[in-house]
Amino acid sequence: MIQINLLPWREHAREQRRKQFFVAVGVAVVVGVLLAFGGYSYMSTLIDHQQTRNQMLEREIRELDRQIARIEDLDEQRENLIARMEVIQTLQARRPEAVHLFDQLVATLPAGTYLNEVQQDGEQIQVIGRSESNTRISTLMRRIDASPWLSEANLRIIETRDEGRLQVRDFRLEATQTRPGAEDGEGDS
Repeated sequence: MIQINLLPWREHAREQRRKQFFVAVGVAVVVGVLLAFGGYSYMSTLIDHQQTRNQMLEREIRELDRQIARIEDLDEQRENLIARMEVIQTLQARRPEAVHLFDQLVATLPAGTYLNEVQQDGEQIQVIGRSESNTRISTLMRRIDASPWLSEANLRIIETRDEGRLQVRDFRLEATQTRPGAEDGEGDS
């Protein structure tokens, strides 16, 4: 019988398979490392690109915030200017009212009645004066009520005192300033 020793051949085949296995593992490791490095590089590139876009957006947002703040400042200035213009227009429209008021005070003042002080607070007018008689004060109040620029005369105080041989009445009355034609929207300029 012939004896064939197959051990070295089997050993040699086993050694070949082991080398092929390690080569395959080495190739797989190299391919895995290359794929991981490629994936890392790709993700790093995507992250860098996104960070660049984010920085650009942040710059634009800061610029827009500055523009919004400027617009808000301009809106505030505009509102201030509009308020000033309205005050100026109101003053311009009411400028002749003081002249009409004093003209009406003179026109409504009866003889023997004198005004010492006139104060105005908005539409309310307070008149302090002196008169020779109560009748003249009543006449003043009737004339104020009949005046187109004054109304609602209301006597607050009347005091009688002697001044030499004469009796003098110190009085304080209030009235409301009106504007003829204001109801019609015409106004007097």
